[in-house]
Amino acid sequence: MELEREEIRWLRHPEAEAFVADRLSRFVAHMPPVRALGAKMAARTNSRLMDWLDYLVLADGDVIVGRLVDLGFEPADVPAEPGDSVYVHPGAIFSRFVLRKSSAAAPGDVIAVAIHVEDVGAFLMAHHVATPIEGTPLSPYRRARVWQSGGRVFSAVERRGYRGFLPQQTRREYPQRYLLAFERWATRPRRFDDVRQGMEQTLALTRSLVSDLGVDTAAWIVAAAERSHWQRRNRAAQAQASRQGELGLGWTNHDHYAFRSSREVFYLLVQILETLGFQARERFYAGAEAGWGAQVMEQPACGLAVFADVDLAPDEVDGDFAHQPLAPRDELGTVGLWCALHGESMLSAGLHHLACRLDFDAASVGLAGWNVRMMRSFSDFPHLRQAFTRGERWDVPWERLERLAASGHIDAAQRERFATEGAVGSHLENIQRGEGFKGFNPHTVSDIMRRIDPRVEFRTA
Repeated sequence: MELEREEIRWLRHPEAEAFVADRLSRFVAHMPPVRALGAKMAARTNSRLMDWLDYLVLADGDVIVGRLVDLGFEPADVPAEPGDSVYVHPGAIFSRFVLRKSSAAAPGDVIAVAIHVEDVGAFLMAHHVATPIEGTPLSPYRRARVWQSGGRVFSAVERRGYRGFLPQQTRREYPQRYLLAFERWATRPRRFDDVRQGMEQTLALTRSLVSDLGVDTAAWIVAAAERSHWQRRNRAAQAQASRQGELGLGWTNHDHYAFRSSREVFYLLVQILETLGFQARERFYAGAEAGWGAQVMEQPACGLAVFADVDLAPDEVDGDFAHQPLAPRDELGTVGLWCALHGESMLSAGLHHLACRLDFDAASVGLAGWNVRMMRSFSDFPHLRQAFTRGERWDVPWERLERLAASGHIDAAQRERFATEGAVGSHLENIQRGEGFKGFNPHTVSDIMRRIDPRVEFRTA
């Protein structure tokens, strides 16, 4: 499998990771409640404190600025407190740094740390902390100073498509507008006899949400609603949601969302995502024998990434398959068959999987205690470890099976087995990243795609 023409090559940044980890450990050493939180995260959710970081605040100074620049961090032009400056690493997955003038700390000392949670109120309730929350409920950015000691502050923040650092005070009617927008998306029609009509109607709704609330907030709403739809149909997701919910964390350790599409409407899936502010990143093609490809997309303001999968022929790779309608073809690859069995990811089927950043080995053991088993890992590198949970089986409507059998895409034995046992519909992905690595390994993605083809998944170990 080869990375296609965008030639985006994500690098590993071990020195930058070591710097972030060192600053975090210095802070934790002086904050017993945060140390206890990290231990609870590890034991109860099998996640790492570092994967929940939103930002670290360091005492400003020329030396520390030079060090950040040497490590690949760059100044970011985002709203911040007067006098603060923000640094982000564009080529890696690291928390951001905020530099702040301080007469009480030496340059580079950690003044504050914040984690990103889904609901600050839920986090405070889980930890029995009574403290004010800055920002209007459901606004783009809210913050609560949870623990303070020796001039250091640990905060929990909510973000909904906002990259700045100023809690937002919105108009009185804003929470109702937000909830109505979420409701419009979550309750939209998903079942259509004509999938093109369904995707066009979904695109129109997307544009309406963007017009009403802005592109970044709309993207956050769509991601939250799609995640909720997936969670209702995936027992592994429900188990991990319960574990993370116990600590009031939510799903903000998400890594990427996987949408599958038939060839007929793939360009409409891309249009929906682009309307929501997603930008094209690298593309993958698995080779002629695999028959599928993927466009990776990223929403920078929300910190969301999407894997958009579709069946592809070899002669389509060099073209712009993300934007040009793909011609019909008789063959069904892994993705096409999944859509024929279950429907479009953006319509009735929902997400194929959501990847959650976890401590890989600990999560494999911890989820087993909830009777959630992992498949064999498909990436096992120091900087990238990945495995799917065993697939969630969904019933397949008999009329879909009849059409697939009549067209020769499945044989009689497969039809009967799908009818009695269902077909795998979705997974939770256990992913652990290291060294700030932001990409994927194309060869291992190809391997897992072969192993989860519905025609062979009954033999998957």
